[in-house]
Amino acid sequence: MSDTTPTGTVRFHRVLRAPPARVYRAFIDPAAMVKWLPPYGFTATVHEMDARVGGGHRLSFTNFSTGGSHSFGGRYVEMVEGKRLRYTDRFDDPALEGQMEVDIEFRESFAGTELSIVQSGIPAAIPVDFCVLGWQESLEQLARLVEPEIPDGA
Repeated sequence: MSDTTPTGTVRFHRVLRAPPARVYRAFIDPAAMVKWLPPYGFTATVHEMDARVGGGHRLSFTNFSTGGSHSFGGRYVEMVEGKRLRYTDRFDDPALEGQMEVDIEFRESFAGTELSIVQSGIPAAIPVDFCVLGWQESLEQLARLVEPEIPDGA
């Protein structure tokens, strides 16, 4: 990607009624990720997950209506359990060139976890508004996954 290619950045802030360790785990557990990460109307497949610094991940999202899919993957750059997660992503589609960076902070709060997310380097071909909508939907699903307190045996 050339330095003159415009890219987008999105920022999110959300408070979840769940402890930081549980929220963090949802970002690195493949079974959890396929449940909350794909936006509405999409399914997800985790093809590779090596959740450690230097390890990689590879996923794909499939449009449930059309069957079309796009795949992407990257590397874990920084992992501090329950506190911080940084990773890269790159689409396999050459029309969506460039490397994205995702920086997530998990802060313990009175209510549970204060979550801050910055995704930068979004390819110019993807409208930033689509990313905002997708992340909003994903974060709604994340809350539904991590907030319930369900005892074992229930």
